[in-house]
Amino acid sequence: MNPKIEKLIKLFAKLPRVGSRGGQRIVLALLQDKTGRALALADAIVDASENVAPCPTCGVLTGRGSVCEFCRDSARANGQMCIVRDLSDVWVLEKSSVFHGRYHIIGGLLSGASGVLPQDLNVTNLSERIKSENINEIIFALPNTIEGKTTQHYIMSLLQGISGVVFSELASGVPLGGDLDYLDDGTLTLAFGGRKSL
Repeated sequence: MNPKIEKLIKLFAKLPRVGSRGGQRIVLALLQDKTGRALALADAIVDASENVAPCPTCGVLTGRGSVCEFCRDSARANGQMCIVRDLSDVWVLEKSSVFHGRYHIIGGLLSGASGVLPQDLNVTNLSERIKSENINEIIFALPNTIEGKTTQHYIMSLLQGISGVVFSELASGVPLGGDLDYLDDGTLTLAFGGRKSL
């Protein structure tokens, strides 16, 4: 196999949920395409990598050096903050229209096996955000896994000194080991509507 093609396949294979077979299919489709899709994709990737960065407030990807649409939207200053693992969770919640407050992306889950430690999480400005944005409810929308629960307890311990804040988590409909990515809109609506205090 041509080493350039092999390199491309290995790079695509490292993407989440792609794997070596998926990487091979993607590369072959791009290289055999006659419409210029490969060059357009390459240009789009370069453009995004140069001009997109996490929001300095919440972690949602936005224009480099700017605050995201969720943090700018005054209608979302309703006292609620939803803590999620990554941007895909924000997209799932936005698509389902079950949440209309502020987000905070922590960027992972504590895991000894994966080597994710407390200092790897995006939580350094969390306490200050809660105070400055008058947050009165923190909603945890983390996976219903051991790592998700461990991370949730860690964050709660960091924030326990802040008065007037209640903690809740998604309720019915989120199965043990469940990820937001795999839940339908109806299940998410039930989980948000029936959230329970911690």
